[in-house]
Amino acid sequence: MSTDDVDMDLDDGVAAAAGSGPGSLFGRKGASARKTVTFGDASEISGSSLWSVTALITLMLVWYLIKMGEEPLVNDRTFPSQRQTFDAFTEFWSDGYRRVSLWEHTYASLNRVIKGLAYGVVLGVPIGFAMGLSNRLRGFFDPIVELLRPVPPLALLPLFIVWFGIGESSKVNLLFFAASWIMIIAARAGVLGVKGSKVHAAYSLGANKWQILRYVILPNALPDIFTGVTVALGVCWGTLVAAELTRTTTGLGATIFAASKFFRMDIVVVAIIIIGVIGVAMDLVMRFLEARLIPWRGKG
Repeated sequence: MSTDDVDMDLDDGVAAAAGSGPGSLFGRKGASARKTVTFGDASEISGSSLWSVTALITLMLVWYLIKMGEEPLVNDRTFPSQRQTFDAFTEFWSDGYRRVSLWEHTYASLNRVIKGLAYGVVLGVPIGFAMGLSNRLRGFFDPIVELLRPVPPLALLPLFIVWFGIGESSKVNLLFFAASWIMIIAARAGVLGVKGSKVHAAYSLGANKWQILRYVILPNALPDIFTGVTVALGVCWGTLVAAELTRTTTGLGATIFAASKFFRMDIVVVAIIIIGVIGVAMDLVMRFLEARLIPWRGKG
């Protein structure tokens, strides 16, 4: 066989592998194969600022359209216009609500959420790791987790008020309860998701149990733990707003409840927007930490 024949065979093989020849993978041509080569690869997916801005503009446009005209689709008393909401925010910013400033309301709610979430992480992650590493501990904790996890936190609010009083303790412990089960399940899933081949490879290199936990199990479980923290944040905010309805003078949930009694829907919408903005900010912080602390996520 001549050198030219070998070169021609190599060119045909490369063309077939690239999808530009008759032997292209799944019958696709090279250009289309290259366009779809990242489909399903989570490591290639990143957020698009353009689409995020487009979504916000769309929401604002829909809000404007339903309030447009002399007879809008939704009455002003049930849902305020953008102008009314801005005026309410200005009033809330300068004068506060119920003689409590905007910053005090926001700080009270944020402080409760962070405390409850932190307690849930501190308790939930070790228990989740224990359930993932020990059959006996999994057998012991599993029925407790599966029994209490479906119980809505707000269903236990009367009990928490009786046990811990009507002050801060009942609210923080309720958030602690809500976050704990999420973190337990997330940590357990992270440990159980570690590939056995990685553990055996580490043992073959002379690693002990502590090194296996530190350098194999923990790094592989961190993505699930971060996902659990993100989910627990949302659950804590939803639980807090309802928990603050009980004889509380500070907090965004208390603001929503008090304003709704006097049909101040503009203040209600402002408080909801503030909660949403704080939630987005905390989610962005989690994404930043995730990108810095676990850059290997989605890369095998």
